[in-house]
Parts: sequence; C-alpha cells; structure tokens
Amino acid sequence: MDSVKKIAIATDTNSGMMPREHEAEGIFVLPMPFIVDGVSQLESVELSRDDFYEKLISDADISTSQPSVGELTEFWTEILKTYDEVVHIPTSSVLSNSYATALTLSKEFGGKVRVVDNRRISIALKASVFDAVALREQGKSAEEIQTVLEDMRTDY
Repeated sequence: MDSVKKIAIATDTNSGMMPREHEAEGIFVLPMPFIVDGVSQLESVELSRDDFYEKLISDADISTSQPSVGELTEFWTEILKTYDEVVHIPTSSVLSNSYATALTLSKEFGGKVRVVDNRRISIALKASVFDAVALREQGKSAEEIQTVLEDMRTDY
C-alpha cells in the first residue's frame, strides 16, 4: 500500500500573503525582491509594506525582480526537510519570469516539486493557494493539484 505523501503548497508574496502567515496550514510564501534606489530588498523581510509606500511617496526609484535561483533552491530545500512534495504556485508567467525559472529549477528536485502556471496574481493567486489546500485535503496528489489548477486558469 502506498503511503500518503505530505504535500506543501508554496507561493510568493505577489499573492498578498506574507511569509510564515499560514505555515501551520502547510503554506509557504517566498518573499519577492524589490530594487529600491539600487538596493535589493525582500518584501516583508527587509522592506515592510509601510516602508514600501513611504519609498513610493518619496519618489524612490523602485523596480521588481524575481527570486534568485539560490533563494528558490534554499526555499524548496527547507520545505522538503519536512514535506515529501511541493506544489509551487508562482506569479503568472505572463507577468514574470518567476514561473520559467521555477520550472527549470524544479527538474533538479527529482519530481518532488510541481510548478503551476495558472496565470494568476494578487487575490486570484491567493485563491489558487487555498484551492490547492482544499485539493490536498481531498487527498489529491501533487500532480493532480497541478493539473486541476492549470485547468482552472481561465475561471477568473
């Protein structure tokens, strides 16, 4: 008899979720980097929302970036210390290279990381995370969760 795999759900802060906010539910959130006046800062780690808005008001030079391969590798490696698989739901592939980077890197994790591209951001991305949790609770595998979420990409 196959044992049930412990599946973590992962996303990034573009979902509006903050790191450690839902870890008890098996949800992990990767901070997205912002470049503020030439200095990279991780959202909610080195740059709070209040600080971000203050920088905007003060006309700071702000741009976004994607997590580095090293940050993503460390993120998944930490999760896989206590989970068997990760369903990673990054920012939409239409808006960021985060998906392409994650998909390429996932191949180095021997099938333990499934990367979902359901082309969502913000509140719709957050809804996808909770959809994934519900599917996991229904006993779906990581592969099945990925398939369902990608099949739902036009529902919003």
